[in-house]
Amino acid sequence: MQSSHSTESNLSPLMPAYDSILELAPYQTGKPVEELTREYGVSDVVKLASNENPLGCSPHVTLAITEQLGELARYPDGNGYYLKQALADVNDVSVEQITLGNGSSDLLYILASSFAGSDDAIIYSQYAFIIYPMLAKMQGATGIEVPASRFGHDLKAMSQAVADNPNTKMVFIANPNNPTGTQLAHEELRAFVASVPSSVLVVLDEAYIEYSPESNNRSLLDEFDNVIIVRTFSKAYGLAGLRVGYALSSVPVADLLNRIRQPFNVSRVALAAAAAALADQDFIEKSRLNNQEQMRWLEKQFDALGLGFIKSHANFIMVEIEVEMEDITAASIHQALLEQGVIVRPLESYGLPNWLRITVGVAEDNMRLIDTLRSILTDD
Repeated sequence: MQSSHSTESNLSPLMPAYDSILELAPYQTGKPVEELTREYGVSDVVKLASNENPLGCSPHVTLAITEQLGELARYPDGNGYYLKQALADVNDVSVEQITLGNGSSDLLYILASSFAGSDDAIIYSQYAFIIYPMLAKMQGATGIEVPASRFGHDLKAMSQAVADNPNTKMVFIANPNNPTGTQLAHEELRAFVASVPSSVLVVLDEAYIEYSPESNNRSLLDEFDNVIIVRTFSKAYGLAGLRVGYALSSVPVADLLNRIRQPFNVSRVALAAAAAALADQDFIEKSRLNNQEQMRWLEKQFDALGLGFIKSHANFIMVEIEVEMEDITAASIHQALLEQGVIVRPLESYGLPNWLRITVGVAEDNMRLIDTLRSILTDD
């Protein structure tokens, strides 16, 4: 029998980025509720790990999905006509500037695979979304991580990195940033885009824009053809289980992306649900207000527990576990929370071993988190 090592070696000439792909660790998602129940026998689980909307989704979405159930044998509209029309109206762009994706991660992958190769560089910030270095490795491109400034993007240093690496094809910027929650001002971003060559694509990942409307940089599209904005319906809109994202860009870029993306990459149920979600902005406002109120409450609780945190502009908060007791670490806190049915996100893979990322939930879930955390920290 041929060994697995031999089989892997035979793949090398078939895959240009083989060596860099072997360096990849599979993306670690937030632990599913079902998995925690299987492992620990906990039935009453609170999940605050994946930045999902704790309010769920708009009731209009449920109705839209129900109306599609009799049509599941039919392919979706491959062009997403009605959803694109709605997105064009909301964002004041033409439908020709829109690309739909199976979540925003799908679009990030399409962008990297379309524009970056093994001779190119992709630039991103330290402590930014972990998908960015993964995309560079997938393409066999050179990933350049620019040191963060106060847990956020150092745009001056990133501009210098572009200048120092003339083979740069793409810069990824998450705003607000995941997992730190930091945010860049519009003026800073505009100055950055103006400072880099027009041949460098600047991808603004605005997954959390609904929680921080001031992070909307749609106006940059009117001024710069090399700006691409990527957004999702998985966060504030509450459609994480359906996977819908979209990109706003210049018409030429969107034309290329729509030639490359997979046909029917968004299901008919997801298309209908996204259009219904987009139409219910009252639900988005309700979600934003809940997030603001509960974020302030959590900040007060962390202060009372003596835990540091980073001011966040998204629907999560990054908390530092640094206490005087030697046996208390972020890893031990994470494990203890799991055993008591509370799921949060460890950040060791981001180079932040002393921190946890916690999604802002509804009041009941947040109180459960704080009560459990307090009992762990004060347990003799």
